[in-house]
Amino acid sequence: MAIYRMYTGDDGRSHIEELDLVSNVELTSLQAAKGIIFSETSSGHFINWHPAPRRQYIIQLSGQVEIGLADGTTVCYQPGDARLVEDTTGQGHTTRVVSKQPSITATIHLAD
Repeated sequence: MAIYRMYTGDDGRSHIEELDLVSNVELTSLQAAKGIIFSETSSGHFINWHPAPRRQYIIQLSGQVEIGLADGTTVCYQPGDARLVEDTTGQGHTTRVVSKQPSITATIHLAD
């Protein structure tokens, strides 16, 4: 299990960094949220370049999802991984379900 942050850099592109609880104590504090949605996406599903629609956490419950960045980097998220998605502007990222089984996620919409 790991925690990642996706954000838009000064270059207008999405970037990913791994976060740890020791260096990012704000993660251990209560955060305001609007709600939670559970979703299932079929194996092989692909979403081309897109920024995130809002600030949100996405927790991978089952299956595996690969996120692609403009520099060619890809990161595969496993069950238990959490991502703080903040790349709401710019080119965004690609998303592909790479597991044979569907991807099931819990998406927590953060308060403004």
